[in-house]
Amino acid sequence: MTYTKMFAPMDLGFTSLKNRVIMGSMHTGLEEVDKSGERLTAFYGARARGGVGLIVTGGIAPNLEGGTGVPAQEGSFARLDNDASIPIHQKVVAEVHRHDCKILLQILHTGRYSFAPNLVAPSPIKSPISPHVPREMSEEDIERTIDDFVSCAMRAKKAGYDGVEIMGSEGYLINQFIAARTNQRNDKWGGNFENRIKFPLQVIENIRKLAGEKFILMYRLSMIDLVEGGSSWDEVVTLGREVEKAGASIINTGIGWHETRIPTIAQAVPRAAWTWVTKEIKQHISIPVVACNRINMPDQVEKILAAKDADLVSMARPFLADADFMNKAHSGRTNEINTCIACNQACLDHVFAMKTSSCLVNPRACHETIFPKSKAKSPLNIAVVGSGPGGMSFACEAAEAGHEITLFEAKKQIGGQLNLARKIPEKDEFDETIRYFSNRLENAGVSIKLNTKANLKTLSSGFDLVALSSGVKERRLDIEGFDNEKVLSYIDAINDVNSIGKSVAIIGAGGIGFDVAHLLIENPQNQPKIHSNGNEQFNIAQFMKKWGVDQNWNNPNWNNPDQNNPDQNDLNRGNSKSPKNSGLAAHPCPPPPARKVFLLQRSEKFGRSLGQTTGWIHKAQMALGGVKMLGNVTYKSFDDTGLHVEINGEARLLEVDNVVICAGQESNNELQAPLEKAGIKVHLIAGAKNAGELDAKQAILDGMVLAQEISA
Repeated sequence: MTYTKMFAPMDLGFTSLKNRVIMGSMHTGLEEVDKSGERLTAFYGARARGGVGLIVTGGIAPNLEGGTGVPAQEGSFARLDNDASIPIHQKVVAEVHRHDCKILLQILHTGRYSFAPNLVAPSPIKSPISPHVPREMSEEDIERTIDDFVSCAMRAKKAGYDGVEIMGSEGYLINQFIAARTNQRNDKWGGNFENRIKFPLQVIENIRKLAGEKFILMYRLSMIDLVEGGSSWDEVVTLGREVEKAGASIINTGIGWHETRIPTIAQAVPRAAWTWVTKEIKQHISIPVVACNRINMPDQVEKILAAKDADLVSMARPFLADADFMNKAHSGRTNEINTCIACNQACLDHVFAMKTSSCLVNPRACHETIFPKSKAKSPLNIAVVGSGPGGMSFACEAAEAGHEITLFEAKKQIGGQLNLARKIPEKDEFDETIRYFSNRLENAGVSIKLNTKANLKTLSSGFDLVALSSGVKERRLDIEGFDNEKVLSYIDAINDVNSIGKSVAIIGAGGIGFDVAHLLIENPQNQPKIHSNGNEQFNIAQFMKKWGVDQNWNNPNWNNPDQNNPDQNDLNRGNSKSPKNSGLAAHPCPPPPARKVFLLQRSEKFGRSLGQTTGWIHKAQMALGGVKMLGNVTYKSFDDTGLHVEINGEARLLEVDNVVICAGQESNNELQAPLEKAGIKVHLIAGAKNAGELDAKQAILDGMVLAQEISA
């Protein structure tokens, strides 16, 4: 496919972008720890070299109060509040410009979302995701902070940036001023809508005045807050028009606050689910508008631009997954793109845990200087047993380094337990991961032996070493009646879900237990593929209904932020024509569950292994599907009447048709001992080394690291 729209230049009048794709802002964790700028330069430089037209940095604080709470030394990339920080920014900008790519610095003040104790906000209202109550900003604080935004922009210009992005969405400080939910002031910065939008407009006007006309000023507008007390559609449109008048060059799309009950970027969200919002705002303003969120392949970008739903498309995590995304699309190598699967496991989960970001499908992301590509000094003939994520990763890396690789797979297709994951509702993005590795293995010249169970004899014929990536086997429980054919492993349950009865008990509430529960509660007709061609509108409509998104902004569901001051709440609603509620429906409307499901756990802790930024979504899925989550369970026996248990010491019978065991795994490494006894060098990868939870992130990383170690 030829992507003519995607690669068309974007004329901004005073300058142009070479194509219509933006690498959106991502905080990587490097901002605080990379003191020399070497890793940041390598990270951004790789994406610029990969062909993107415009890059936006991770959020940079304009002052100490605006940071996330992660310690950032003066002069670090994370803050641009004095000239000491300029040299490290100049290094990044110079590298990006070397590849004919433009770059903006995002100015982000976290407000009440900061984890630091000295956080500030328009009103002293605690965020549900932060530990501290913010200090209410005085008028002097507000004026000073506006000046800090402007000073930050001018330092960005001095550092050579082509412009700045003002972060006005996702519930950060500027959004907190705009929304009545978080702005309960009664001075000139609060009250009616005109007062609440003074802060962002003053920031834009002052930057434009000092920076001049030939400076890109992109504003990220929250187009659908998805929280009670957020902006109405009338207010969103009004603000968009005022932002344009104030001097913005481009308006970017922001979707939802971090505290919304609606998933906005996770795997549960269909591809391009939010472009309808961008399309609507585009009707009301004349400057270019950017679509974003869950756009991860070139055909989507082309379709959005061709339909004129947006003028530009922003993708962030897809450039973690593949720095060469644009070059591959331009040269017709779309099948070689390493697609972002929206898992959040190595990017956002790492950042919120204050670790350096990476990518599940591309562990080299943000670690370009730590894991550089290299050639083997002494090429070897290597056998790889098992084509799960660890085996595929190792085979690709080792073959690309110059080793001769033979990959043995006992089943008829590669992928290992990814082939189970891809059957879970809303996880079919793993189709793309298998497609990517299939192409990469072929291009690297790996010899793949399908339907071939490796043994001591086959592995003793001329190989210099064997890499065992033979994965795991499910753990069985020695409990009376568990040899019954109605007691299934999670593998059997996933592979033959249609044979399972209408009432099911799942033993084990880790990640696998949640996945199996999700599979069992969904009716097949309510399981449209997240990325299936031709079903996009059905996917999106089902998602919006299930989670409770009001695409018409017709729900007047307002919960007063201050029950003791209703008059102030009336004032806070501003000048919108009605107190419409920022895109939230009155309640979610999920389809009826296909089965009655009990999710059982020995302890009270459910989903301990779930991701920090997505665990809440999995738990919400259980609630929407009516799953009964029972803790402190002791398993006694299973018979024709059902599962006999004790809950908090009290005997109980769960009348279920089937039991599915999700109680962990054991390493499947039986070949290790006989191989070593025969004098064959063996390395273990991923589950064969450490069973634990199924962890594709660790498996792919393990494979890459081992390949580098044997090549050194």
